Amino acid sequence: MSIGAVDLFCGVGGLTCGLQKAGINVVAGIDLDETCKYAFEYNNASKFIHKSIDEVTGKDIKKLLRGYKVKILVGCAPCQPFSSHQKDKKNRQKHKDWSLLYEFARIISECKPHIISMENVPELVQEKVFDDFVNTLKTLNYNVSFSIVNVANYGVAQSRRRLILLASKKRDIILVPPTHSKKHTTVREVIGNLPKVEAGQMCPTDRLHISSSLNKTNLQRIKASKPNGTWRDWPEELILKCHKKDTGKSYSSVYGRMGWDGLSPTITTQFTGYGTGRFGHPVQNRALTLREGALLQSFPEDYSFVSDDDDICLKSIARHIGNAVPPRLGEIIGDSIINSLPKKMVIKEAKEDE
Repeated sequence: MSIGAVDLFCGVGGLTCGLQKAGINVVAGIDLDETCKYAFEYNNASKFIHKSIDEVTGKDIKKLLRGYKVKILVGCAPCQPFSSHQKDKKNRQKHKDWSLLYEFARIISECKPHIISMENVPELVQEKVFDDFVNTLKTLNYNVSFSIVNVANYGVAQSRRRLILLASKKRDIILVPPTHSKKHTTVREVIGNLPKVEAGQMCPTDRLHISSSLNKTNLQRIKASKPNGTWRDWPEELILKCHKKDTGKSYSSVYGRMGWDGLSPTITTQFTGYGTGRFGHPVQNRALTLREGALLQSFPEDYSFVSDDDDICLKSIARHIGNAVPPRLGEIIGDSIINSLPKKMVIKEAKEDE
């Protein structure tokens, strides 16, 4: 293929999976977390490179993309320093991941790929590091565009707002228009046909369809919970002390059930915990399973996150899933990149693949 990409901060391959579905060959993914290696390589037929971003050079990227006519560099730097959930907002710059976007910009300056994509949380646009990143690209003569989108408008059954930046050396490049703004994909459409499982149990036909256990009190709470309701629906004796305080009254989605015919909330790294958000199943008395979270993130139904020889660790796999770029969004980014290329190149490549 004449179009090749490298995925920085690749994780378990959500962005790579989507890009490859769009027709872009992702040569390799690079990440510091070696526990992502199995899922990335097994599902995407791409090379996983275990390396810290500050050790990656432009020369490394050039070598990986040697021979490709269109060279693409993509990445989603860890968003924790910029997230609205960051508790210590005054000291964001002291977070260990704050400088990663500067490393991304350094690598771009060293290898100058034809096209760049960067995905992150919307709050990033308010930070100086983002302005510096954009200015670096413009200084290097890239055409830059960025927008904040809800992935639900692109077919993901989840309310998840993200910042998408695209940059191209020679042509204008913009994100394709929403594909599902008039009719969102619902929770029911995505997970409604999965086998029933009890809290703390695993489906015999899918090891990833496993839910966390609930203690007696939380089992009573979820039984008293209504789809899209709040803890205010519970009997008085089940309400937590923190909910009765002024600081806790606004957290109405915690210990909540999601509804069948709407969107799920943002799938975080803690989606398997009933008490960490609106992660209760619409009708079953449990939190989401790993498979349900992956599907709501738009991963393919057969995406494997752990080998058959390894044990299932709910916390670890939930972290991988929650941190991932939804593959469907990756596909949209891939479509946007391909749309920016000369039509002759795309047609020629399609014929070569045939």
